[in-house]
Amino acid sequence: MERLYLWLDLGSLALPLIFSFHPKIKFYKLWPSVLPGIAAMAMVFIPWDIYFTANGFWGFNPDYLTGIEWFGLPMEEWLFFFCIPYACLFTHHVLSSLIQWWPLNQKRTNWVYVLLVTALVIGLWYGVEQWYTASAFLYALLILGLTQNTAPQILPSFFMSYVVILVPFFIVNGVLTGSGLDEPVVWYNDTQNFGVRLGTIPLEDTVYNLGMLLTVALVGHHIKQKFSAH
Repeated sequence: MERLYLWLDLGSLALPLIFSFHPKIKFYKLWPSVLPGIAAMAMVFIPWDIYFTANGFWGFNPDYLTGIEWFGLPMEEWLFFFCIPYACLFTHHVLSSLIQWWPLNQKRTNWVYVLLVTALVIGLWYGVEQWYTASAFLYALLILGLTQNTAPQILPSFFMSYVVILVPFFIVNGVLTGSGLDEPVVWYNDTQNFGVRLGTIPLEDTVYNLGMLLTVALVGHHIKQKFSAH
């Protein structure tokens, strides 16, 4: 299982990258908006990751790594912030291209938004003393609020595709957090989260992932709109 984390990164990226050039998908044409979105997200999430790793809120099992690291983060973790968002945004694009009618219209999306924000506020209230819980929930609230106020039109398709994206997310993140392994690739200090696991995955990971992907989608949307206006 040596270098397992690297293989998970590359395996997650391989098919989306190859099929980005498929004539019916043409995801590569969105790179001018998607790649800056990923870069903007990484500027937030990588320093966050470095800080949490340095303070022992989570960490990495060297048995599954190459041993290459920068600023205390394994190379594989750096790759994670490109490979996983790219694969997820590719999935979102494919679903948006294939599905012409989403069951969530703007009115229903507003209700989902209100329910989600309410759940996050309650979670933040109860988890304010846990660093991972508080930061993940607070960031998700901020990015949701920013999206609702600047680009609410992207939320119907984002919410629907995110439900689908959760399937590969649970597979990959399940392995990272120890599913089928003697030891997890990524371990968590449960004093800094709710301690609630979805299988082996901390509940907070689903909120963290939502904030990460919505950041890419929102930044990419605004960049695309800016170029379209010229």
